[in-house]
Amino acid sequence: MKKVVKFGGSSLASAEQFQKVGNIIRADEDRRYVVPSAPGKRFDGDTKVTDMLYDCYAAAEAGEDFTEKLQNIKARYDAIIEGLKLDYSLDEEFEIIKKNFAEKSGSDYAASRGEYLNGKILAEYLGYDFIDAAEVILFDEDGAFDAEYTNRKMAKRLKKHEHAVIPGFYGAYADGKIKTFSRGGSDITGSIVARALKADLYENWTDVSGFLVTDPHLIRNPQVVDVITYRELRELAYMGAAVLHDEAIFPVRKAGIPINIRNTNRPEDPGTMIVATTSQKSRWTITGIAGKKGFAAVTIDKDLMNAEVGFCRKVLTVFEDNGISIEHMPSGIDTMCVFVDQEVLQEKEQLVLSGIQRAVEPDTLEVQADIALIAVVGRGMRQTRGTAGRIFSALAHANVNCRMIDQGSSELNIIIGVKNDDFEKAVQAIYDIFITTQL
Repeated sequence: MKKVVKFGGSSLASAEQFQKVGNIIRADEDRRYVVPSAPGKRFDGDTKVTDMLYDCYAAAEAGEDFTEKLQNIKARYDAIIEGLKLDYSLDEEFEIIKKNFAEKSGSDYAASRGEYLNGKILAEYLGYDFIDAAEVILFDEDGAFDAEYTNRKMAKRLKKHEHAVIPGFYGAYADGKIKTFSRGGSDITGSIVARALKADLYENWTDVSGFLVTDPHLIRNPQVVDVITYRELRELAYMGAAVLHDEAIFPVRKAGIPINIRNTNRPEDPGTMIVATTSQKSRWTITGIAGKKGFAAVTIDKDLMNAEVGFCRKVLTVFEDNGISIEHMPSGIDTMCVFVDQEVLQEKEQLVLSGIQRAVEPDTLEVQADIALIAVVGRGMRQTRGTAGRIFSALAHANVNCRMIDQGSSELNIIIGVKNDDFEKAVQAIYDIFITTQL
């Protein structure tokens, strides 16, 4: 087997964590390709190295003396090297970084050094080859990731290496200038490497024992999901579930490679398998609950709306012309409701409302703010009668008024709208009816 293993920032925050990672990799000879993040927080109140790099570069860009800030970053890495008892130095690397910061090489370059330096140390510690991600991950001139070219180039390069460390989070333009993915982008790098290798498994090691049914900040000690499909994960990630960067799904999904979410601090836990499809039944009717606050609903009423050709298009064009993306759009015979990000709408609210008034001349036009959307997702809902009824019953018992319900045609998810103030109470009620009562 070939396994690609990615380790998050908390897994590589200190020498002690590095040792755990080393033990995990050495415990399975199939773990031959490793993607590291930058060092994360070692304790509450600590600062991630990526944030330290951004801060240091901001000082350099402002023409301030950044020497002390850079030394503090170097001290983090030196502590790891000393703790691992390695005969290794990053002195030359930091001289290069200092020069490039002074020459204002860009914030993307600055941020990428966290993963780059951690990759250097990890390769030395493991005795693996080091491959600079800037040499194998390409962005086009518009800053878009070039997936197909990268796949070919990465595959060709990796054939020359039996074991390798490829730092996460960044790549480069054709001219060599560094370009990063969005924050958390090391997950994407791991997925890219897995696809190029045609790996059997992509293991993503973090500080939780798998994908949780819901946010642990909302529910204390939520249950871990054994198996989840890419489609379920995509629905939940879109609504804020954050164990894995949502863009990391696409490269491995295309290649049919499963992802295993594991816990570096509890390597004996099996974690969660993320797969294309499965015959395995979920332990519960639902797989997960995720949600976000801060939406607004624009409701348009007009008699015989359904007979007016192009009505919906005209309404959506108004949002498009104002640069506002649509979250959800439930509709009735003479009513349509458009949910959008409240902050984004407020900037252009009157332009949107007057635009709709001119475009379709509605009978009534209303805006409701402070709405939270909750996604209840699960492949088990297709075969289970009464799922929506159980949700409404749970919300009613919790004295939560449901402002909207929208079920996708795949029967994979149900979206519920509630007041912002009822968000936590609603998630708790849904969790209790589907999970707690089954334990």
